Amino acid sequence: MSLRPVKRIVQSKPTVEGAGVHLRRAFGFGDTSDFDPFLLLDDFRSDVPADYLAGFPWHPHRGIETVTYVLAGSVEHGDSMGNRGVIASGDVQWMTAGRGIVHQEMPKGDEAGRMHGFQLWANLPAALKMTAPRYQEIKAADIPEIADSDGTRVRLVCGNFRGARGPVDGIAAEPTYLDVSVPPGLRKTLPVETARSAFAYIFAGAGKFCNASGPLAVPTESAGWAETAPPPETGNRSLILFDRGDEVTVQAGDQGVRFLLVSGKPLQEPVAWYGPIVMNTQEQLRQAFAELEQGTFLDGGGA
Repeated sequence: MSLRPVKRIVQSKPTVEGAGVHLRRAFGFGDTSDFDPFLLLDDFRSDVPADYLAGFPWHPHRGIETVTYVLAGSVEHGDSMGNRGVIASGDVQWMTAGRGIVHQEMPKGDEAGRMHGFQLWANLPAALKMTAPRYQEIKAADIPEIADSDGTRVRLVCGNFRGARGPVDGIAAEPTYLDVSVPPGLRKTLPVETARSAFAYIFAGAGKFCNASGPLAVPTESAGWAETAPPPETGNRSLILFDRGDEVTVQAGDQGVRFLLVSGKPLQEPVAWYGPIVMNTQEQLRQAFAELEQGTFLDGGGA
C-alpha cells in the first residue's frame, strides 16, 4: 500500500454568489487541473439568515454536474423541466446539467437559523456535454452509513466503499463522495484508488493528515464532530489536496475530526469556463451564451 502525500493545504476563502449569498470557496475558477474532474467546492455554512436567504435565483448551467449536500436547514429548488422539491438535513441532490438547464436554489435555515451544506461541481467529458439533463434526489435515510468497530463512521453518498455502494449513480467522473467521522485520538487509514484525484475538506474537529515526511496539522473547527448537525460556531475551513497513492491516513485530535473525502477519475480534457457554463473550447462557450440570448439554450441551440 502507498500513502498519498499531502500536495498542499489551503483555507477556503470568503466570497459572495447568487443574489448575495455569503459562503466560503475551497477551490474553483482559475486553474483547477489538480482537482480534475472537479471544478469547484463551496461551503455555505452560516448561522445568520441574512447571509443566505437571498439565494440563487434562476440561472443557467451547461456542461457540468452539481452535487448539493445539506447538513442543516433546507434548500428549495425548481428547474426549467418542471421539477420542484426540497432537500433537508442529510439529503443530497445531484444535478446533471448536460446540454442545458435553468434552475434556482433557495436556502432556508432551520429553527435556529442555521443553513449548513456544501456544493461540488464535477465536469462532464466532451462526449457528454450535450447529454439530456437529469436530477437525482437522495433522502438522508437512503444514504448508507458504514460503522467500523473502532467508532469511525462513513456516509457513502456516491461510489464504492468497502463493499457498499452509494445511491447516486451514472455519474461520468465515477466519483467517490464520503462524509467521514473519526473518533478522538484515533489513527485511521482509508483507501483511495491510485489513479484518482482526491481531496479532503475538514468541517468539524481537528486532525493531522499523515504525509510521507510525517503528520501535518490541519486547523479546523472545534467540538461537536459526532452530532448529526455540525457545531453552531464556525472557524477555519481547510482543504487538503492529495498527491498519488492508494490510501490516506488521518490522526484525529482530542475532539475527533469530520471531513468530506472526495475522489474522481481525471478527464484530462481542455476546459473553457465562464460562470455557470463549462465547455471544452471558447467557441463552444460563445455559442452557449449566444443561445441564451436567442432563447434556444434549453434545446441545445435548436439541434
